[in-house]
Amino acid sequence: MTVEERRKYEWYRHHAWAGLALLSIFLALRYFISFPDWFSLAVVFSLIFYVLIALAFTYKYSSALSEEQQMLQSEEMEKEKIRAKLEKERLKLEKKKLKAQLKAEKKKK
Repeated sequence: MTVEERRKYEWYRHHAWAGLALLSIFLALRYFISFPDWFSLAVVFSLIFYVLIALAFTYKYSSALSEEQQMLQSEEMEKEKIRAKLEKERLKLEKKKLKAQLKAEKKKK
């Protein structure tokens, strides 16, 4: 489910940005090309409505991001625990090795 939600989130986010880009392009074109007011209002309001719907669904599916982030954090914590455990074992082995060397030196004297 998370992969599907992530895909939907990306899709709606893309459409929100695309709607904003189209709105910007249309508003810029209005200064160079004269459109009737009724046409401009219809296009502007429909693009605004389109962007708002896309933003609403982007927000709806944004939970997939937090779930994915939590999974990544838990995986990273697990890796960190493993690294710490390995480091502890390495230090123990190093300590044993030093003790064995000291013991061997004492026997030689």
